[in-house]
Amino acid sequence: MRKLASIQAVNAVEPIPNADAIERVRVLGWWVVCKKGEFQPGDPVVYCEIDSLLLELPPFEFLRKSCYKPAIVQGGQEIQRAGFRIKTVRLRGQVSQGICFPLGILPPGTPTEIGSDVTDALGIIKHDPPLPASLSGKVKGPFPGFIPKTDETRVQVLEGVLLRNRGRTFHVTEKLDGSSFTAFWRDGAFGVCSRNLLLDEADETHGFVKLALRLDLPAKLAGVRERHGFDLAIQGEAIGSGIQGNRYARKEIELHVFTLFDISGHRLLSRDESVALMAELGLTAVPDLGTLELNHGVDELVEFAAGASVLNPLVPREGVVLRPPTEEIDPDLGGRLSFKVINPQFLLKFDE
Repeated sequence: MRKLASIQAVNAVEPIPNADAIERVRVLGWWVVCKKGEFQPGDPVVYCEIDSLLLELPPFEFLRKSCYKPAIVQGGQEIQRAGFRIKTVRLRGQVSQGICFPLGILPPGTPTEIGSDVTDALGIIKHDPPLPASLSGKVKGPFPGFIPKTDETRVQVLEGVLLRNRGRTFHVTEKLDGSSFTAFWRDGAFGVCSRNLLLDEADETHGFVKLALRLDLPAKLAGVRERHGFDLAIQGEAIGSGIQGNRYARKEIELHVFTLFDISGHRLLSRDESVALMAELGLTAVPDLGTLELNHGVDELVEFAAGASVLNPLVPREGVVLRPPTEEIDPDLGGRLSFKVINPQFLLKFDE
């Protein structure tokens, strides 16, 4: 699980040119703008990542003018509470990602060891934009436990992973800004999922169900079982009309696949297996950006992630995803070796 708020140590403090009242501090692989003199190298801090939604509490009230978000209501129901949303900002030319607080904001008894997760102690949740109306519909239940969720870990918390894998070759794809889509065939039944929910596959009013049927996914995935002997899940990004402002200027909803998962063997298909099977099924992959020999620090990878989208050169790409050619388990990730590098220019442009 992502640690939205955790105890971390300040690694460095540096001045910001032409700024008298603020400076930048390094926490994990993030740069954060803070008041000058507030923290020193080695100080423990409460670090809250971008996408954190903070409660309306006195220690956070100074954020009201810049960060307050009202409750998100959909269909007459509150689907996310109000609070202070932490996002990427630029201050005096310096990109700042996250926010730091002294340990004094913590409730009594909260662990203060470096690395401690204090997300629940502070009542922090992740800010998620509401789904567009075209992607709402009947739900069967939560996302199934037999398929891994699609969220990648951000590189800024993985400096140890970068060091351990230095010199190795990773495959790079563009990270698209859409809505997470999963379809699967298991034990003779077809299913469709959004990021967090198992949908009713009979509800043809739902945009994801319509997309799955248009792509003939029930028959295609059933065919994988018949020809190859295993149940398959495909995971990708749905982009297009009605999704995230249609930043890629597509005429209809499209699916761009980034993962093929063998449910029967509980493994990700290798890069070569995925390319071959997607060609067999007539599926479109997320844009391929080639390979990268990993000799980079966090800041260098963030710079590498900048650039225009392959799908629409008029917009910056959201970022990149790095994976080895075949599935590996990493101890720092607590799961599969795979991580994302988000382009700060994308976050600033689209107020993310």
